[in-house]
Amino acid sequence: MGSRWVFWVLLCGLVAAGTQQARAQEFNCRVTVNYSQLTGSSFEFLGELQERLEAYYNEHQWTQDRFLDYERLECNLQIILQEAVSLTSCRAQLIAELRRPIYGTSQSTVVVRLNDQNWQFQYAQGDPLLFDTEQFNAFTSVLDFYAYVMLGYDYDTFSELGGSPHFRRAQRIAELAQAQGAVGWDQVGSGRSRVELISQLLDPRFQALRKIYFTYHFHGLDHFVQQPDVARGAVLDAMGEMQNLYDLVARQYAIDLFFDTKYQELAAVFDRSNMRNNAYELLSQLDPSHLTQYNALVE
Repeated sequence: MGSRWVFWVLLCGLVAAGTQQARAQEFNCRVTVNYSQLTGSSFEFLGELQERLEAYYNEHQWTQDRFLDYERLECNLQIILQEAVSLTSCRAQLIAELRRPIYGTSQSTVVVRLNDQNWQFQYAQGDPLLFDTEQFNAFTSVLDFYAYVMLGYDYDTFSELGGSPHFRRAQRIAELAQAQGAVGWDQVGSGRSRVELISQLLDPRFQALRKIYFTYHFHGLDHFVQQPDVARGAVLDAMGEMQNLYDLVARQYAIDLFFDTKYQELAAVFDRSNMRNNAYELLSQLDPSHLTQYNALVE
């Protein structure tokens, strides 16, 4: 029984024996496939991908943990086909957004947004989508990689470093891809590659960032309704830890992802609070690229 499932059982008091027998897949993923940039009618078969990819994500069991329906990870997956290398080979952009419920509210928060612009794969109409993380496939291995990355992020918000097993599964996929010399899996060049991301997430130096995700969501957002000032204090402490992390690693891809996802929410958390000046001082230094949003805290 995984820590994430234990958390929700304790949190919501679902202890009935009949409830514990329920088992659902982990994802509730909505997929959109846009192939409008590809000219001609030869690519209309790609329209079948939306339903097939939703089934691939939502009907597969990715972990050994029990998930109830309301626990399933809410994610949006957008695939934009940008270029046809051949009739069955495409270059695409993949955008994945993972959401998590905020305890005590009907709202949810975006945990991470991932934008991969370097995906090249082959797909012919009716090709089987087979799950095998020990066999590299240019199409499904990217899907598997991001599934485990999203699982890792989600689990990290419910327990400190709880996502490590899932990040390691993603790392294994990356290693297999690199051994094949696959397109989009090299670490050199762009600092925003799949390999760079998973390397940072499993780098001991970045454990502080992963603990910040837990503090921010569990001690911050999840307690905001009941104890707003305590929750703000937890978020402010987390940003203090982020400042310490900067002294060790400077600005990196995994840190950029945090602020690119959270900057509007961070400003909203401290809006009109007695901590807004302290928050502004920290956030303006940590995340100057979103300074305009933070300026509203002190105007």
